[in-house]
Amino acid sequence: MALLEIENLTKHFFRLSALSRVSLSVEPGELLGVIGPNGSGKTTLFNCVTGVLRPSDGHVRFRGEDITGLTADTVYRRGIARTFQLIQLFPEMTVLENMLVAAQEKRGTLLSRLLRREEAETTTRALELLEFLGIAGLKESLASNLSYGQQKLLDFGMALMSDPQLILLDEPMAGVNPTMIKNLVGHILELNARGYTFVVIEHNMEVVMSLCRRIVVLSQGERIAEGTPAEIADNPLVLDAYFGR
Repeated sequence: MALLEIENLTKHFFRLSALSRVSLSVEPGELLGVIGPNGSGKTTLFNCVTGVLRPSDGHVRFRGEDITGLTADTVYRRGIARTFQLIQLFPEMTVLENMLVAAQEKRGTLLSRLLRREEAETTTRALELLEFLGIAGLKESLASNLSYGQQKLLDFGMALMSDPQLILLDEPMAGVNPTMIKNLVGHILELNARGYTFVVIEHNMEVVMSLCRRIVVLSQGERIAEGTPAEIADNPLVLDAYFGR
């Protein structure tokens, strides 16, 4: 059974159709890429899956359960975590505090999460993830004092804190230098080898072609292609969407 099933997902903003009957599935342990020109509906797709937006039509199923239209916190509790194009951090909290707050998303209000942030098991997991990501030495630094690349790593770490079954990454490589891109790719591949399932939106074509074994292409809110990196690279519909051929 597919871990995630998206069936005929549609999202209208007034008369504009941001998504039109998009269907795709994600298998357990997969590393799926989602690409497309700007404005093709990629982030809207993530937003509809994770409860940030309510779809106009269609269905989203996770582990066989219909989660269409559930709130973002409910979807998170079901086991789907994500990162955003615009990094979502608490800038005046430390790196470790950010990780602990992310872990407590399943357990109540922001105040209650902060009051219980010293739980030993959660702290141990946070420190282990920071060590894995190479930023454990920054655990007492304010998030606002990190470089942009370090903030990307922290955002990624926060998504991992709940030990999700599915992780959606929205342009994780955007705005970071080649060394950090290599670092992030390495972390994603290692976690995928451990069994984590990823769906990655990415504009860096070199990265997505080397990272993902299957790619879905959106254009103007519709799915226009799906296949291996080699198949996508030679697909005339994809070339036309990107280059107007």
